[in-house]
Amino acid sequence: MKIIILAAGYAVRLQPLTLNTPKSLLLVGGRPIMDRIMDKLSLIKGWDEIYVITNAKYYDNFVKWAQGTSFRDKISVINDGTTSNENRLGAIKDMYFVVESKAIDNDLLVVAGDNLFEFNILTFMEFARSNDGVSVALYDVGSKDLARNYGVVELDASNKIVDFEEKPQNPKSTLVSTGIYYFPKNKLPFIHKYVKMLSKLDAPGYYIGWLSGEDKVYGFKFIEDWYDIGNIESYNKADSNYTKKER
Repeated sequence: MKIIILAAGYAVRLQPLTLNTPKSLLLVGGRPIMDRIMDKLSLIKGWDEIYVITNAKYYDNFVKWAQGTSFRDKISVINDGTTSNENRLGAIKDMYFVVESKAIDNDLLVVAGDNLFEFNILTFMEFARSNDGVSVALYDVGSKDLARNYGVVELDASNKIVDFEEKPQNPKSTLVSTGIYYFPKNKLPFIHKYVKMLSKLDAPGYYIGWLSGEDKVYGFKFIEDWYDIGNIESYNKADSNYTKKER
């Protein structure tokens, strides 16, 4: 299995914190977000390489980080060639860039690099591998106002996604897609089809929403803490909570 960590955004809403430091390397509770993600991923057995996709601005930051980890021999940092928020590829195109450039033909786990989660990743992997389609981790944000900022999901009794809307004005539920996706290798050709056909290449939810209409996509619901680091407020909340918890 291969793993992709999406870390090519420019995090303009987190400036000035991100003027020289990528969001994924900001400290939360005294540790880089990427280190906390790696804590989770290191529990999974069977992966042999992690690709961190970033941009030209932050490439050196991630290379330095990777060289300082115990996984340095298994982490490849990839530069998508973009230089600003205006010419960024978008998360879907970045994922496609890695799949194509590295000729990935393996089961694939994709994790957003600004995504802090406290559920057991092994439980998600067991769920994902037991299904015959793509799997997405889901969280109930408890508020339709908050749900407007995410991909909103509805499931049937078998946990199959039957409705998916990216950032709807009138959400049908408060269950949202988080930045954690599992793609069996036989489902990877769908991303080629999507990128060739459609133009919404930023939020991964656009792809997952389309895919749920083309094939089987399953939702894994968790109730443990989840932090989507999108602005100063959400960053400060995560930093404060992790600091208190680990003090």
